[in-house]
Amino acid sequence: MRLEYFQLVDRIETMDPQAGTVVCRATVPTESTVFEGHFPGHPLMPGVLLLECMAQTGGHMILARNNYDKMAFLAQADRAKFRSFIVPGDVLEVHSKLTHEGSGYAVCEARILKDGKTVADAEIRYRVVPFPSPELREKMLEFVRSVGHTGIA
Repeated sequence: MRLEYFQLVDRIETMDPQAGTVVCRATVPTESTVFEGHFPGHPLMPGVLLLECMAQTGGHMILARNNYDKMAFLAQADRAKFRSFIVPGDVLEVHSKLTHEGSGYAVCEARILKDGKTVADAEIRYRVVPFPSPELREKMLEFVRSVGHTGIA
């Protein structure tokens, strides 16, 4: 994870775009300026960043499902639950499953596991649109290759 750059997925472990499933790995950094304020002397991963991690995980799969021509933007999060504290150094397994797709939107059920136990989950809704600029598409393709996307033209 590179929290300051909102790069919250370290690696794609498995992905099946046709089935609408993806599992990613994310390791919470041991040091980050985020932890200076959240919280001094008791650093915790902010829930909003856990939510973003779940959103990015589903976004990787949606990007692949759309042949890397469309990007998923977070539109809504429902029923988000944070069941345990996440601290620096924790290794997370993030799962996302597509439950609906159509009319420029997608919905995924996502969850984060630590040591095999669910620590957070949510329903994530996305707006799926063509890339707004060629520069963004190129930067995104560069990043997704670095985390394990394969089969990109």
